[in-house]
Amino acid sequence: MHQTTAEFFRTHADLFCCPRCGGELRSDDAGSRCVSCPATFGQRDGVPSLFVPNDGGDFSRDVTDEIKAFYEANPFPNYDDFDDTASLVDKSRTSLFAKLLDEQIPHGARVIECGCGTGQLTNFLSVATRTVVGTDLCLNSLKMATAFKDQNALDRAHFLQMNLFRPCFRPRTFDLVISNGVLHHTSDPRRGFKSIANLVKPGGYILVGLYHTYGRLATDVRRWLFSITNNRFMFLDRHAVDRRVSASKRHAWFMDQYKNPHESKHTVGEVLEWLKEVGFDFVHAIPKTFPFSELAEDERLFRPERLGNRFERLLVNLGLMVTGHREGGFFIVIARRPTSSS
Repeated sequence: MHQTTAEFFRTHADLFCCPRCGGELRSDDAGSRCVSCPATFGQRDGVPSLFVPNDGGDFSRDVTDEIKAFYEANPFPNYDDFDDTASLVDKSRTSLFAKLLDEQIPHGARVIECGCGTGQLTNFLSVATRTVVGTDLCLNSLKMATAFKDQNALDRAHFLQMNLFRPCFRPRTFDLVISNGVLHHTSDPRRGFKSIANLVKPGGYILVGLYHTYGRLATDVRRWLFSITNNRFMFLDRHAVDRRVSASKRHAWFMDQYKNPHESKHTVGEVLEWLKEVGFDFVHAIPKTFPFSELAEDERLFRPERLGNRFERLLVNLGLMVTGHREGGFFIVIARRPTSSS
């Protein structure tokens, strides 16, 4: 039996707050209303919408509407036509990182994915006995996520529309906060990180994936080449021509990688500064922060590993100039909020 949106809100009332003022939300079948301000929130095409726009003067350049329009037209990642729960699990577990993540997030954990896109990771992680919430600003992507959830009776996955700069969740309510491939498409990645880090419980974790300053160079060259040749030479990106996946999925990858209207690039050193600002401890990085060490089959993602020194991190950065193109020039950092965090 599917859990309705209203039932989810009632069951998890301790999670939610008004994204405008932080006040208490009251929910029923029609939607939610704040008890402290006039804000009310309903549903759009069956998806709860608690989206509140950024304040006008908050950013030197607010790209929210631009990115929202892009992903409404180009949902990412797309599903293949034959996808069901079994195929989603099989494909997800072919990625060593996704497999390790699923194996190592405890059953019963409360997880949020900020910027879930079409919800493939949220749906995958919810197959186990976890409560997983996927949020995104794009309604079209969330409709696809919700449709897959409903078709496959994934009752522990829940989707809603939210602005990660204006969360509709109370601080310190999640065991794990995931934002993988999202912050670099926002107006202020550092501020976005601080916003979602506030959702992590003491003793909980945050996982962020970002484009790497060095690892993204090959993608930048391909983007320039595609631009001047009207998208010829697409064979230079194996994902864009992989016939094992649907044409719509290949198109979604190509648009996300090469036609996105806004992206920024970062380094592990920069993220380490973000961690200091919020008082989090570094735990893990992929690729590692020291050279000549690959992700292992038995890697413990949430066990603290050694942080490479500046020279070692420089060697890793230089190596990413050669190898970073394999997965779009991407890196991941996992960090923990100390249990004694005030």
